Amino acid sequence: GELVAIKEFLNPSAKVSLSRSTLVKMKQLRDMQHNNVNTILGACIQKDRIRLVTLYCTKGSLQDVLENDNIKLDNSFKLSIATDIARGLHYIHGSPILFHGNLKSSNVVIDSRWVCKLTDFGGFHVKFVSANGEAGEYAEYSKLLWTAPEHLRGNKLGSVKGDIYSYGMILQEIILRGLPFCTTNYTPKGLIQIIDMVIARVDPPFRPQIPDGECSDDMLRLMQKCWRHDPLSRPTTQVIQKKLVAMNNGRSINIMDNMLKMMEKYANDLEDLVADRTRELNEEKKKTDELLYRMLPRIVAEQLKKGQTVTAESFEQVTIFFSDIVGFTALAASSTPLQVVSLLNDLYTCFDNVADMYDVYKVETIGDAYMVVSGLPIRNGNRHAGEVATFALDLLHCVRNFQIPHIPGKQLQLRIGLHSGPCVAGVVGLKMPRYCLFGDTVNYASRMESSGLGISLR
Repeated sequence: GELVAIKEFLNPSAKVSLSRSTLVKMKQLRDMQHNNVNTILGACIQKDRIRLVTLYCTKGSLQDVLENDNIKLDNSFKLSIATDIARGLHYIHGSPILFHGNLKSSNVVIDSRWVCKLTDFGGFHVKFVSANGEAGEYAEYSKLLWTAPEHLRGNKLGSVKGDIYSYGMILQEIILRGLPFCTTNYTPKGLIQIIDMVIARVDPPFRPQIPDGECSDDMLRLMQKCWRHDPLSRPTTQVIQKKLVAMNNGRSINIMDNMLKMMEKYANDLEDLVADRTRELNEEKKKTDELLYRMLPRIVAEQLKKGQTVTAESFEQVTIFFSDIVGFTALAASSTPLQVVSLLNDLYTCFDNVADMYDVYKVETIGDAYMVVSGLPIRNGNRHAGEVATFALDLLHCVRNFQIPHIPGKQLQLRIGLHSGPCVAGVVGLKMPRYCLFGDTVNYASRMESSGLGISLR
């Protein structure tokens, strides 16, 4: 099956059989075949109404497309639409129908390939009344915005030159993406005044205003020629097509070519967008990795990222460092919690900066206790003891120069314990996994620290 569109007209004569002239007209409409004219497949005649059957165009009318802000139309696309309409109008003007007679954006439909097709031509809107027409004075006057002045005064049937005037109004719609005279904020009463001013023989004639920069000078001049008050001075469809080709630098205008260009541009923009998003993703991944490497050794973190199980590992020789602050309990009791947090943050930031200069790994901090190790997770031969001892001496020097923010005159005293020996290290837990050390070496280092003196190391 094939989707079709049906438009109903009331049959004022209330006769099932139509006159010979009407049947001839319908035969002429049926015989019209052009890429930019919507094909009439047939008609269904009943006593009180006539139904015209045409091909269904999936994109709706040009008016629908222009009013949809989600559909982006560049200048090439607008030029293609204008060219399609001019081609269809040129075909109609050379056919037995002679003219469209009801040209406006709602009577230009767009198929799935974005080809514009003229519809509702042949004078049926004059001889028969639309069965689903809009009601109200405003709706009736709004239909006249596309009508040429000479037809507003009398002949409502239409003419070739009347179509050219209507085409100029559609060009304004394409450029501004609004109804004719859309730059004039008119009410229903104001709409009547607009129609009266269009009819009036004033110089210059009353026409839509195009803001500067909305279109090229060539397009503006073409619209103004189509709007001329004297019908004989308006251009023909052949001249219009030549002007449009000239605006495209002499190249033939094809809406499918423009669609392909738009798709290519969209693909390129999409590639750029994907590249930008990928770069942002990589930057965020780096930040995440850096945070993870601060919590776990790099080699362990890489294993966890790959989904591998991290097994505990034995190290024959490492050196473990413990330190705490002498009199920290009394200091904390005389300080607020925020002051304690600020103190420890400043102190451990200082310790971390020193640790970055040595081959040591910070294991954890618990309260005022600070623990590091050298020789794991990456073995460093016999250098582990020297690395930790030199690190400890540097910390003692830093503490001597450290000022407690809320007690400037008080001197911190750091107690340090070291021990070298074997150790087992592994990741403990699934939620917030920790890299922990086990063995007698850990216990010995802790006891060396707890039994030591302030501003010294054992």
